[in-house]
Amino acid sequence: MTNSGVVSNTAVQLDVHRFKKYTGGKNALVAQGGGQRGIFTAGVLDAFILSNFDPFNAFYGTSAGALNLSAFLCRQRGIGKSFILDLTTDPTFFNLFSYIRRRQFLGLDWALDQISDFPYKLDIDLGRQVLGNREAYAAVTDTRRLIDIYLPMLRDDWKKVLIATCAIPRLYHQAVEFDHGTYVDGGVSASIPVQEAWRKEARCIVVIRTEGDDLAAEPEIIPQETRVEWFRDSFNSLQEQWQFKMAQWKTDWGAFLNEKVAQARLQKAEQGHFESLNGGRWLFGADEIYRLSHLLGDKFDSGLADMLMVHYQTYALTQDFLHSPPDDCFIVQIKPDKPLQSSSLMSSKEDLLHDYQVGLDAGYRFIDMYATNVQKPLNLAK
Repeated sequence: MTNSGVVSNTAVQLDVHRFKKYTGGKNALVAQGGGQRGIFTAGVLDAFILSNFDPFNAFYGTSAGALNLSAFLCRQRGIGKSFILDLTTDPTFFNLFSYIRRRQFLGLDWALDQISDFPYKLDIDLGRQVLGNREAYAAVTDTRRLIDIYLPMLRDDWKKVLIATCAIPRLYHQAVEFDHGTYVDGGVSASIPVQEAWRKEARCIVVIRTEGDDLAAEPEIIPQETRVEWFRDSFNSLQEQWQFKMAQWKTDWGAFLNEKVAQARLQKAEQGHFESLNGGRWLFGADEIYRLSHLLGDKFDSGLADMLMVHYQTYALTQDFLHSPPDDCFIVQIKPDKPLQSSSLMSSKEDLLHDYQVGLDAGYRFIDMYATNVQKPLNLAK
C-alpha cells in the first residue's frame, strides 16, 4: 500500500482511508517554486483562503512558493496572483533584451517594494498573527557549502528572506548576505523542500507542485546509502560526507555535463535565437544555463556547474521521496493534470490567468476530498 497520492484539477488519485490515518499529527504544507508558474500555487492557496482551510502546523516554500505562502498566511486573496500577473510581467521586473544588452537583472527588490505598498499592501503583521506559534520557512542555498538552509519567514527581515529564496544565479545580480551566511535561490538545493518537512516530524505533507508529469529521470548515479542518509538528516549534519560525495559526483557528472553542453551548442546553431527561460525547475537545465551564459559573454564556470550538479542530484532524490515516502508519513501532491501553459518567465497574461484557474480548481478538489474524508473546513464557499 502506497503512502502517496495526487490531487489534480481533474482527479483524485490516493487511498483516502489511509490518508486520513496520518492527518491527526503534524501537518505540513510545502510549495514548490517555478517562477511565473507559481500562479498555479496562487490559485490553490486562494481556494484555501476562500474556504477558510488551514489544517497545517508548518509551511515550507521555495522561491515563488515562499512568496505564495506569505500571501496565504497574510490571508490576502489575490496577492499572489497580482504579484505574478501584474508585477513579474512588468518590464521593470524583467526585460530580456535589457537583460542581455545592459545587464538589467531580475527586479526582485522593486517587485517586493511594490507588493509592500498600496494598492497591494502585503499585511505582514496579520500574517504573523495567523502564523502564531506555527513554523514557516523559506528554502535558500548556502553559496559556500551548496546545502539547503531554511530561513524563518515573516520576521523583521521577511523581505530579505524572500529575495534570497528567489535569487536565481545569473538572473539576480548577487547572492544575498546575512550575518549567518550568504545565500542564493533555494531551488538549487531544495526545489521542493518536502524532506525538510519530514525531518521536522511532519507526517501528513501536502505538496503544491508547479509541474504536471514528472520530468524524465536523470541517470542513476546516487548510492543507496547516500539516498537514505539524505532522507533522514539535513545536509547541515552531513557536511563532511557531502563534500566528499560531491567530489566523487563531479567526476561522474563530467561526461553528463559535456553532453548537455554539446546539445546546447547544437540547438543554438539550429534555432539561432534564445528560448531558454522555460521550464519549471531551477535554471531549467544545463543547456539553458549554457545558452544564458553564452549570451552574456560568460564562461560556463565551475561554480555554476557545481550548482547545477547539486540541483540535479537533489531533485532526483526528491522525486524518489515524493513517490516512495517513508512508512511513517503520507504525501499528497496537488498539481496540474498536464503541463501549465505559462513559463517560468515571459509568460502571456492569458496563459497566467488560465493556470491560475487550474490552480483554483485543484485547490477546491483537494478541499472537497479533505472535507469528505477528514473534516469540513469552516467555509466551503466557492
